[in-house]
Amino acid sequence: MSMSGKTIAFLVAPEGIEQVELTEPWKAVEQAGGTPKLVSTESGEVQAFNHLDKADTFPVDATVKDTADYDGLVLPGGVANPDFLRMQPEAVAFAKSFFDAGKPVAAICHAPWTLVEAGVLEGRRLTSWPSLQTDIRNAGAEWVDEEVVVDLTGASPLVTSRKPDDLKAFNGKLVEVFSGAGAS
Repeated sequence: MSMSGKTIAFLVAPEGIEQVELTEPWKAVEQAGGTPKLVSTESGEVQAFNHLDKADTFPVDATVKDTADYDGLVLPGGVANPDFLRMQPEAVAFAKSFFDAGKPVAAICHAPWTLVEAGVLEGRRLTSWPSLQTDIRNAGAEWVDEEVVVDLTGASPLVTSRKPDDLKAFNGKLVEVFSGAGAS
């Protein structure tokens, strides 16, 4: 499976990203031949965390205001990261734009909070960190407790997982779905 020629946006807040949920999918995209780009609400660097401890910083490639064309969207988790993003109208609109364009989206852990805010989950089936299940159900979606869920019912393929322990399965489905997305 190849993602050659595909540019994938990783949308994150300026801080509070769960580092492994950024770095592992990033590596999976690169290994499949894709080009990951770090997108945030501000330029500069973002601060990742290992749970509650500060980890590494990563340079931002673009902001949500830039009009670059991406082939897919990955939303890493961490509690603070999507909680910040869902309060930023430009970040919510950026995430929603992938659904409007029928492009694939992958979200792990707390990241579906941003999608709840974007109003794109109605009728979809997904998973997340367990504390989001009521929010997801209230958004009109079916929440399930599974390692990885691929929902192809909408125009945009949606890949979701619950936590860092699910990253191997998440990355495998992300590459599979993003490689085939848009193929006729």
